[in-house]
Amino acid sequence: MQPIHINVHENVISRSPQGLCQELAFVVHVENLSYEKEVTIHWCGEDGVWHELHANFHSMGESGIEEWRAAVHVPLTEKQALPGNIEFAVSYSCAGRTYWDNNGGSNYKVDADAGLLVYNRAPVQHVFHEPELQGGKSALPIDTAVASAVRAKKVWIHWSSDHWKTRHKVAAKKRVNHWDLARGSAARNPNRYGWEMWSGQLPVDQAYRVQYAIEAVTDSGSIWDNGGGTNYAARRGTLRVLTLNLHCYQEKDQDKKFRRIARAIDEQHVDIVCFQEVGELWNDGAGDWASNAAHIINTLLPGPYHLYTDYSHLGFEKYREGIAVLSRYAFTRTDSAYVSESSDIYDIHARRVLFAQIHVPYFGPINVFSAHLSWPDGGFQEQFERLQAWAEAEHDETVVATLLCGDFNIKAGSTPYQHIVNESPYEDQYLKATAPDRFAALYAAKRKSKVPLFEDDGRIDYVFLRRGSVLDLVNTWEIFTPTWYGRVSDHTGYLAEFELA
Repeated sequence: MQPIHINVHENVISRSPQGLCQELAFVVHVENLSYEKEVTIHWCGEDGVWHELHANFHSMGESGIEEWRAAVHVPLTEKQALPGNIEFAVSYSCAGRTYWDNNGGSNYKVDADAGLLVYNRAPVQHVFHEPELQGGKSALPIDTAVASAVRAKKVWIHWSSDHWKTRHKVAAKKRVNHWDLARGSAARNPNRYGWEMWSGQLPVDQAYRVQYAIEAVTDSGSIWDNGGGTNYAARRGTLRVLTLNLHCYQEKDQDKKFRRIARAIDEQHVDIVCFQEVGELWNDGAGDWASNAAHIINTLLPGPYHLYTDYSHLGFEKYREGIAVLSRYAFTRTDSAYVSESSDIYDIHARRVLFAQIHVPYFGPINVFSAHLSWPDGGFQEQFERLQAWAEAEHDETVVATLLCGDFNIKAGSTPYQHIVNESPYEDQYLKATAPDRFAALYAAKRKSKVPLFEDDGRIDYVFLRRGSVLDLVNTWEIFTPTWYGRVSDHTGYLAEFELA
C-alpha cells in the first residue's frame, strides 16, 4: 500500500437562505512514518486555478493508519463562481520525502454536486466516523456509503452502550432526497459513481460510550463494516494526564520553554497536569507569584486551568522549588503535606506532595497526587510509604480512580521500583502501554521473583494508577523529546490517556 491514499470525497452544492455554496470534504489515510508531517489536498475547479488545502489529523485507525481530514466551503458571490467540476490529488510530506496519491498520474476528477465517493474496495463503508460524543448529545447520526452494485435490501446498525452485554439495532434508511434533507443539495442518491447513502441515528441518551457495527443485508448474504474487526466506538471524551519535571528555571530560554509546554497542553487536550521542580524566586522565603513557573504556563493557555501549587524547599540557591497541579476541571478538595522526615525548607530532602480531588464530567471524583520524592539513599522508601498511606486514606467507594504522578527518582526495574510493584496496588501505566508483555510478567511475578533492571528504560518519572480504579488505559506517550515538541527540561514528560471502564 502507498503511504497515502484518498479514502472519501464529498462534493455537494448546498442551498440555504444565505445562498449557494459548494462544499468539498476529503478524508485521507496515511501511514505514520514520522511525527512531523504535512498532508495537502491539491485541487482546482473549472477555472483551472489550483489551490492547496491543508488537512488536519483527525484520528488513529486500524493498524496504526492515521485519518486526516480537510474541508473547504466556496460560496457563490457576485465576484466568485462556484468551482463546479473539480480535479484533485493528495500529497504527504514527512522526513524529507513527499508521497502522492494522484490516481496513477491522471488526478481524480469529480462532477459538481456528485454527493459522496469512496475510493477503497469495501462495498460498505461507514463515513465521517466521529470517535467523540459531544457533551449533551443524546443521538448519534451514522452515515454509511453502500456500493449500489451489492443491491442492499436493508442496512442495520447494531450497537451497545454496555460493552455488548445488551444489544440493540437500528434501521438505516436510504432516501432519494438524502442530500436535499442534509444540505439542500440536488445530488442524487444513489449517484452516478455507484454509491448510495444510508443514514440512521443511535439513541445514546446519556451513555458515556457506544460501540457499533453496520450490516448491509443483500440477496447473497450480509456484508459487514465493523471497523476492521474492533467495531466502531464513540465516547464522551477521555481523560489525559501529563506529568513533567520543569527543572526549576535551569534552561536558557524560559519564555520559549513555557510557551512550548503551554502549546503542548493545549494541542494534546491535556486535562490534568502534574508539575515538579516548579521554580519561583526565593525572595527571602516569601516567594514571588509573578515568577512561579506553573502560574506563567497557566497564563499562556487559551483558557486558563485551575491551579494548585506549593513549595518544598530552597532549590538551586535562589528558588522556592515546589510542585503543582493544573486541572481543566475545578478542584473539589486540595491538600499539601510533607512525606519526608524533614520539613526544613533549607533541606533538599524535605519533600512535599500535593493532593487534589477533581470531579471529571462523566467520570466522577478522581484523586491526583503530584510528587517529587528523594532518590533511594535520600529517603525514597519512607516517603513513598507515607504517600501510599495518604492515598489509601483518601480513596473510598466514591472515588473513581487514584493517580500518583511525578518524579520518583527511582529507575524502572530497580529495587525501589520493585517495592512499588510488590507492596502497593499501584501500576506503571507507561510500561503497561508500551511493553504489555513485560508489564504482565512483572505484575504476575509479584513477590515471586526479582525482576532485573530494565536496561533499556531510563525513566524515573511515572504515572501510577491504583489497581481497581474504574479507568481503562488507552495509551501513553513520552513527550518533550527532541522529535516531539523538543526538550524543555532535563526530564521528558509522560502523557497518559484513559477512558471510563
